[in-house]
Amino acid sequence: MSSYRIRVTKDYLTFASGHFISYEGHECERLHGHNYRVGVTVEGPLSPSQYVLNFVTVKRTMKRLTDELDHRVLLPTQNPVIQVREEGNEVRASFKERRYVFPRDDVALVPIANTTAELLATHLARRFKEELEAMGERGLTALEIEVEESTGQSAFYRESLDGG
Repeated sequence: MSSYRIRVTKDYLTFASGHFISYEGHECERLHGHNYRVGVTVEGPLSPSQYVLNFVTVKRTMKRLTDELDHRVLLPTQNPVIQVREEGNEVRASFKERRYVFPRDDVALVPIANTTAELLATHLARRFKEELEAMGERGLTALEIEVEESTGQSAFYRESLDGG
């Protein structure tokens, strides 16, 4: 069976966000930020229109997803040592003696264990896949997301899809 692959890395598939991650369960880095860049690779057979997936669909979908994270503080909701809770119009985060309070609109609550580039790539892949399913896109065999947090420093998440 033939298979094709497309890759989209546009200069506007980016998000500038603040974050901090925990290490080994007992350390936590300082709050800091990155200008992240995202790449999308999709594999599968050619559609009746002779493409794997319309480039416009890929670009618009991923732009919408990166906009959800852009100019926000990224907080993981599944981290065992970073506590995150919403209180009215605020989000409070804590790690040991550190306390942070952010306006709710300035935060993206991300359902992952840590806001590493690897897990951000996983999150974006899941969201991208959800969007494709909602559009009725079928037949793809693999999806890969790259999240570059600084030049020359990327993480990749790849998932095989059912192709149906």
